[in-house]
Amino acid sequence: MAMLYILMTTGKCNLNCKYCGGSFPERLVPWSIKYDVSMLNKLIEADRKPVIAFYGGEPLLNTGFIIDIMNRYDAKYVIQTNGIFYKRLPDEYWRRFDAVLLSIDGREEVTDYYRGKGVYKRVLEAAAHIRRAGFTGDLIARMTISTVSDVYLDVLHLLGVGVFDHVHWQLDVVWSDRWHKFDDWSEKSYIPGIRRLAELWVEGLRRGVLYGIAPFQGITKGLIKGGLQAPPCGAGIDSFTVTTDGRILACPIAVDSEWAHLADLPARANDLVGKVGIGEPCTSCEYFKYCGGRCLYAHIERLWGDEGFRSVCRTVKTTVDVLRTHLNTIVKVIDEGIISQDDLLYPSYNNTVEIVP
Repeated sequence: MAMLYILMTTGKCNLNCKYCGGSFPERLVPWSIKYDVSMLNKLIEADRKPVIAFYGGEPLLNTGFIIDIMNRYDAKYVIQTNGIFYKRLPDEYWRRFDAVLLSIDGREEVTDYYRGKGVYKRVLEAAAHIRRAGFTGDLIARMTISTVSDVYLDVLHLLGVGVFDHVHWQLDVVWSDRWHKFDDWSEKSYIPGIRRLAELWVEGLRRGVLYGIAPFQGITKGLIKGGLQAPPCGAGIDSFTVTTDGRILACPIAVDSEWAHLADLPARANDLVGKVGIGEPCTSCEYFKYCGGRCLYAHIERLWGDEGFRSVCRTVKTTVDVLRTHLNTIVKVIDEGIISQDDLLYPSYNNTVEIVP
């Protein structure tokens, strides 16, 4: 099993998005690398097929570290970035990535509302440059859906831009204060949007067109294969994060959670597998094998409380049920060779896409 190693390049970010809050405090995630990079060897070199992902803060604020790592290791490379500083990384390194996730939240007015005026255009500028540079990998629109989002309109917009291979989204239900009337929003906006998107997606499959809607592809993969790993992002199972001060975490957002701190560099990933995981009430739920517990951090921290946790779970269960209703059609499309199963069941490796919103 190939491991995913998420390397934080810095805790600093150049943006201050409404749902995030910007940089990590420097006392929690230093804004520069504080360990000897050779200490990564024990973690990474034992893996014959490593996947290395760059994360922040904003990873492009420390391109020197990215270049150093890419010169050291033979690996699949992934980056999650807001794209603003795309010019700081030479084109030869953009070409070496297998997946690039650009943070963009849908329509221009929605993206700029959350992320700052002009960000939408800068992200599309970055996407165009990366393609011109010769990047041929998976270009992914990495969305956050929050209070002013319309999942149907915003996903449809990004699919229509014509530059992204896949669109994936996460709900803003982890760090933020609990939304006012979240249940009302999910019932009147989000769930109807999911239903409409699923109908569009399946109609495309019938015509031999595969819209790259990552959550639908990932959950369908679980339905066809009999389940997803828990958690689906692989946190603490096949995914480990190295902070800028050399701590090894189960989850990249759990920078101040003691339960997530598994070890310090140097260490071997195989010694860390399974130290934390999903428990009740998820493991006895009938949907567990299809959602994998959704998110390890949300499962353990419960920042919205148990009631809020259940509210988010209802959106996941409904998404699973919506895709279940189309499963016979999806399987038929595969069996008839209209769409390749290998193309449909995504991702083929852990590329940091959190497939269960």
